[in-house]
Amino acid sequence: MVGLKPPEGPPPPAAKFLCAGTAACIADLCTFPLDTAKVRLQIQGEVQIPRSLSAVQYRGVLGTLRTMVRTEGARSLYSGLAAGLQRQMSFASIRIGLYDSVKQLYTPKGAESTGLGARLLAGCTTGAVAVACAQPTDVVKVRFQARAALPDGTRRYRGTWDAYRSIAREEGVRGLWRGSLPNIARNAIVNCGELVTYDLIKEALLRAQLMADNVPCHFVAAFGAGFCATVVASPVDVVKTRYMNADPGQYRNALSCLLALLMQDGLAGLYKGFIPSFLRLGCWNVVMFISYEQLQRAVVLARAAP
Repeated sequence: MVGLKPPEGPPPPAAKFLCAGTAACIADLCTFPLDTAKVRLQIQGEVQIPRSLSAVQYRGVLGTLRTMVRTEGARSLYSGLAAGLQRQMSFASIRIGLYDSVKQLYTPKGAESTGLGARLLAGCTTGAVAVACAQPTDVVKVRFQARAALPDGTRRYRGTWDAYRSIAREEGVRGLWRGSLPNIARNAIVNCGELVTYDLIKEALLRAQLMADNVPCHFVAAFGAGFCATVVASPVDVVKTRYMNADPGQYRNALSCLLALLMQDGLAGLYKGFIPSFLRLGCWNVVMFISYEQLQRAVVLARAAP
């Protein structure tokens, strides 16, 4: 399958914005259980105040998924999906949909091609702006994914909107932006790892005429982007997940969370959940970039149709 042919011209920025959010939602629907497994593995062993009611131990990606299904039911794999989709429509639309436009702003006038520096700046900019806008959705998503059901089957929050209200009421509005700094750092890194790497790999494959601009090319570039993003972002991701999931007062700030993690687990703790992180991010990138490319081409064809 090669998909739709490359269009002669790019779609308008508004179309890219919408296509990016839609493609990210499609990718989330396909990979959300892996993301939930990653969160559970990242917070496992965390010293909580008060102690967690759950003593369930997770072992590996498949083991985590099996344990969750056995102890909490299959629906637990998609706990927090509503917040996840809300996050992608607001977050991915900005960081991915606006990347090309911001990249052009950083490209000197008259330049034949965009340099690496401009690509990195564009990735950092759109990643940071996206976090500032979508952080509350990420906090709620992580809370749902991290917290197992209580023994009587009840949950901490009745639903997504109840979670937003409860966090704002109990922890203040600042609670909805908990972990913003580590998340900004993470997503600036991830955005560069994903978008810049995808950009460079795809461009290299096309320039060397190793592949045509089609689905197999997008697959290879997206897989490489997912691996690079996981390697550079995993340490920040672990700290972000633990800090966002923490009870009020458990950590003074993101730095104290990092120090507690290092004292408890050492450097290896920074790569807790690496395998599910890579499986999730690799699969997510493949689905997202292929969907994004095809959606953009479909928009251009629809606009060109009489």
